[in-house]
Amino acid sequence: MVFLNGKFLPIEQAMVPVLDRGFIFGDGVYELIPVYSRAPFRMDDHLARLERSLAAVRIKNPYTREKWRDIILQLVAQQPWDDQAVYFQVTRGVAKRDHAFPAGAEPTVFVMCNPLVNPPRELVERGGSAVSAVDNRWLRCDIKSISLIGNCLLRQLSAEAGAAETILFRDGKLTEASASNVFVVKRGVIQSPPKTNLILPGITYDVVVELARANGLALEFKDIAEAEVRAADEVWVTSSSKEVLAIVELDGKRVGDGRPGPVFRRMYQLYQEFKQKVMRAGKREAVSA
Repeated sequence: MVFLNGKFLPIEQAMVPVLDRGFIFGDGVYELIPVYSRAPFRMDDHLARLERSLAAVRIKNPYTREKWRDIILQLVAQQPWDDQAVYFQVTRGVAKRDHAFPAGAEPTVFVMCNPLVNPPRELVERGGSAVSAVDNRWLRCDIKSISLIGNCLLRQLSAEAGAAETILFRDGKLTEASASNVFVVKRGVIQSPPKTNLILPGITYDVVVELARANGLALEFKDIAEAEVRAADEVWVTSSSKEVLAIVELDGKRVGDGRPGPVFRRMYQLYQEFKQKVMRAGKREAVSA
């Protein structure tokens, strides 16, 4: 079952007009919420980011936050999987093809669930590889836009190389990866670029920051030069599906000693404990913890 414009229905029956601006222009925004034991993870944080994205592209939010919660929880309850990925998007709606915003168009809302696929244990244990590329996307990467062709082209580079991610540099400085945020570790200090218009403000990024602060791990936000990334002791990528994954090879060269490092292992343990404590219990009050 999926949700489309106010109705729950089988995905085979879900249809959108070809003049929907999401189809014609990629004119819309989206979110993806991981679900553990049928409890959405950081739902309020994801909904807050959706609100920011909608406001940035001037699409009216069709629902209150409470209505969004109700739709998501109803849809999660109808699925056969305990762990899920809830994808939802809002487009500007249906109108004649014209670049200017149409007057009076009603947003199109689509929500679906899929099984949540996290990195397999063996990949977590050995670490993943990555390639690098110039970050040639637009300058509003803080908007979670459905217009993802730039990200797709960059992710394809790593897919064709058999790698987990493509790490991006703009003007010689680290931004993020094609579908993840990036952290590096140098001499025990966790470092990451600060939130700007050039990176997506990741929910998992925020969890990592909170866990680091709560557990006394050194943390620093700064511009990180490409050379610093290549000389880092550890490199991680983080996202809702990847959670926290160590990158042990970049462009065919070892990162650090070529194994997931001790700071990563500590953070990975903290993240899994956080999930167990907050989410596996399935307590409704933990939904927005």
